[in-house]
Amino acid sequence: MKKLTGIAFAALGCSLVFLLSSCGGKKESKEPARPKGPKVLTAEAVVVKAQSFQNNYTTSGTLLANEEVSVMPEVSGRISAISFKEGGAVTQGQVLARLNSEDIRAQIAKLKAQKELQTKIKGRQSELLEIGGISQQEFETTNTTIQGIEADIAYAEAQLRKTTIIAPFSGKAGIRNVSMGAVVTPATVITTLQQTGTLKMDFSVPEQYRNELTAGKKIAFTVTGRLDTFSAIIAAVEPAANTATRTLRVRAMVSNNENKLGPGAFTHVVIPFDHDNNALLIPSQSVIPTNRNKVAAVLRGGKAEMVPIILGTRTADKVEVIQGLAAGDTVLTTGIMQVKPGMQVNAQVREM
Repeated sequence: MKKLTGIAFAALGCSLVFLLSSCGGKKESKEPARPKGPKVLTAEAVVVKAQSFQNNYTTSGTLLANEEVSVMPEVSGRISAISFKEGGAVTQGQVLARLNSEDIRAQIAKLKAQKELQTKIKGRQSELLEIGGISQQEFETTNTTIQGIEADIAYAEAQLRKTTIIAPFSGKAGIRNVSMGAVVTPATVITTLQQTGTLKMDFSVPEQYRNELTAGKKIAFTVTGRLDTFSAIIAAVEPAANTATRTLRVRAMVSNNENKLGPGAFTHVVIPFDHDNNALLIPSQSVIPTNRNKVAAVLRGGKAEMVPIILGTRTADKVEVIQGLAAGDTVLTTGIMQVKPGMQVNAQVREM
């Protein structure tokens, strides 16, 4: 039994030596890691070419009355007459309402009586002044009193005129908000007055299209709920763009002699742009949005470069590039999510 144990230990020792020598041999024969080369992206691209492009810009707008005002009294008082019909036509200068003015008329009568008395006193003082019966100061005091009364009369007459509320322009009256006998203040809206024979239409357009927005240019629009196509003429363009939206406010004038349109209507505006024979278009999927702007991946020297671009109008599958690209640039159309600045690209170029 002892002999067998010794033989077993000897066999175990040989096995350990064999395993250690085998492991050592494997370590020495292990090949070093190969250095990784730069990553190459395989993608498709197009070459930007100048081409003929006729485009219309579409946006939304709102119709407004040519002239609109809330009819409100300038003084407080009780309504004694209402002279307009709700929804009816009124002419410029027409009386719309009157306020009770008896107290003002009484005040004017009192002031005129005072003026008449002081005028008589002034006449007598003028005779006395010539013979030295009164001083020059007394005469001037009476004259000043007359001037003060005249000023009070002028003020009272102005207040009297304000009790008659007239239409500032011809148009259509709105809903009446007050009744006979109601006490009104300068904050009370009696009715509204709108001029609808001609309408205004306001809409916004991106600032880069400023040169296309000239006064006198004819544009077209439609109104929700109607099949007709109407026309308008651009009247004015806001000189400064909105700093938040980078858009220009535009106003056009619309003839509404047939009364088919009304203020407040939502419109779909179509602005025709000039024909461009050198437009640069790229596929819509080539545009990469970022936090600040939009960019395109352009191949230069076999590597990708992110170029900021300014876009114009979109078509069904393309977008116009106004700034940032030039004819002959190669722009990626696939691999947009994987591409990084400076990455080598193996591009398969195709025609647009």
